[in-house]
Amino acid sequence: MKIKLKSFYNEGVIEAGCDEAGRGCLAGPVFAAAVILPAGFDSELLNDSKILTEKQRMELRPIIEKEALAWAVEAISNEEIDEVNILNASFLAMNRAVQKLKIKPEYLLIDGNRFRPQTNIPFTCMIKGDGRFFSIAAASVLAKTYRDDFMEKIHDEFPGYEWSKNKGYPTKKHRDAIRKFGVTKYHRKTFRLLNEQLELNF
Repeated sequence: MKIKLKSFYNEGVIEAGCDEAGRGCLAGPVFAAAVILPAGFDSELLNDSKILTEKQRMELRPIIEKEALAWAVEAISNEEIDEVNILNASFLAMNRAVQKLKIKPEYLLIDGNRFRPQTNIPFTCMIKGDGRFFSIAAASVLAKTYRDDFMEKIHDEFPGYEWSKNKGYPTKKHRDAIRKFGVTKYHRKTFRLLNEQLELNF
């Protein structure tokens, strides 16, 4: 049975749901989104972006963008990920998305179990929050679809890695391509790019 997502955590408070996409990838940026939905927002389809199909996510994106009171998407490049590490990069992307919102939220709902805020806005971390609250689910859809768009765009530069299909995740074909062609300017050099940890020439 499908569990109905909740509209709010604190009633009568302007809440922004925040989520990221691409943390486990070997290439490309990490994307994050922040979304403030109206109090009466409802959707039968909206859920954790990971359990939706690509078609469903693309169907939901314009609905979220049209109906949200405010939304923002931010990306942290693979170079910046290598500088600050992926966890800090995820926090940074979420903070930048929140700061970009046209309406200042009074409370943040963060997907996951940890967050390092750069504002004084109170927040709650929610494990599997994208399957519990509409605002976090909406943020997960935006972060995922904008990141997928980016990976499809850079696929044309380096078609051998099949980023249009794997979106930079560590699939066998992606790792085989790294073995065959080496690394690109989009790869995260601090990540374990190959299982057997071969020497890579950067």
